[in-house]
Amino acid sequence: MAGTEDHPHDEGRTMREHAGEAIIDRRNWPGFLLLGIGIALLAMALVAAGYGMEGWAVVAGSVCVLCFLSGIVLVLLEHRRVKALEGKTLSDQEGN
Repeated sequence: MAGTEDHPHDEGRTMREHAGEAIIDRRNWPGFLLLGIGIALLAMALVAAGYGMEGWAVVAGSVCVLCFLSGIVLVLLEHRRVKALEGKTLSDQEGN
């Protein structure tokens, strides 16, 4: 599976350019993990705020925002890298 590291397209099972890219390209996983942690922290912040624990709500909310931003940046940077391998930019959208 060494070829999937440099060019994460699932050419064996689909005709579409980026179908399955998020699963095959393991470089996306840290960004998705951070987004998942951000969702869990959002829930924690809301529960803490509901119980009146303002300090914990602020801490969980701050770390939640940091995780969301970091996760989005990592996913976008990886998608940008894949598009650059094709000689395109993120704004070059051709179908799906």
